[in-house]
Amino acid sequence: MIAIAKKELRGYFFAPIGYVFLGIMLLIFGFFYEQVLGMQSSGYIPMVYSTAFTWMMLILLPLITMRTFSEEIRNKTDQGLLTAPVGVFSIVFGKFLAAFLMFTIGILASLIPAVVISFIGSPDWPRILCTILGALLCGAAFIAIGNFISSLTQSQVVSAIATFGISLVLLLVGDLSTTVNNDVLAKILNWISFNARFQPFTNGIFNVTSMIFFLSVAAVFLFLTARKLESKRWS
Repeated sequence: MIAIAKKELRGYFFAPIGYVFLGIMLLIFGFFYEQVLGMQSSGYIPMVYSTAFTWMMLILLPLITMRTFSEEIRNKTDQGLLTAPVGVFSIVFGKFLAAFLMFTIGILASLIPAVVISFIGSPDWPRILCTILGALLCGAAFIAIGNFISSLTQSQVVSAIATFGISLVLLLVGDLSTTVNNDVLAKILNWISFNARFQPFTNGIFNVTSMIFFLSVAAVFLFLTARKLESKRWS
């Protein structure tokens, strides 16, 4: 698993995709940090992450998940991977871990301006770190979903668009809860909304229920991806 994760992580940096991902991510954070500097108040730093959250999940994560399995299928290297003496769960988790580490590297790099600002101001670090933790948990769930979609197609474009579409639904489905008249349906829509699950973290609240929800979603889609690979191994 570790060997696969290292290989995948190197693959991100041997190809333009890794640099494009980190470049766009830091550009988005730089834009919002510039607004914080304009307001001259470090108290707005947590809003940088809550505001950039949607952009990260919708646009950036499909960039790093679209190639995980689609590229292997297109190049027909997936058969060599499946016949290697390694379990499918190790393959799936290794690729998931590499994509998650890429996302984590980008998030940690985005903290550099906050560290610099802390020399002249007093950022709300507990709230900032809680927001980042929520983003990482939510990101893990989206990466697992993106990896599963990537295992279904040999087209990276189709994988990216499908991941974008599903991510959009999961982020915005909570907004529909205010438009339906059925209380049960409204609660269900709000319950599955990733955005509603993420919001407590942006207020500095460590929500255990949301953490379990995100980890459960990640576990389910990692399992489904492994089952998909297992079916290919024996076909």
